[in-house]
Amino acid sequence: MRGTLLVARALVEAGRQVDLTGLDAGAAALCAAIAMLPVETARPLLPALVALLADVESLGAALASPRPHT
Repeated sequence: MRGTLLVARALVEAGRQVDLTGLDAGAAALCAAIAMLPVETARPLLPALVALLADVESLGAALASPRPHT
């Protein structure tokens, strides 16, 4: 999922349109899978999840930034 977010942000920053259909379902599936793990198994995933959240926020900021019309 992280790769998808990074590519999407790069495309947005390059002025391209991106289709984010299914991203929310993928995130929900990831969260559901992690929620089913025992705490001791899930805890080491926290840094990766925090990084993923930062990628989502970065994509959101890129989408919110005004882009010049070409």
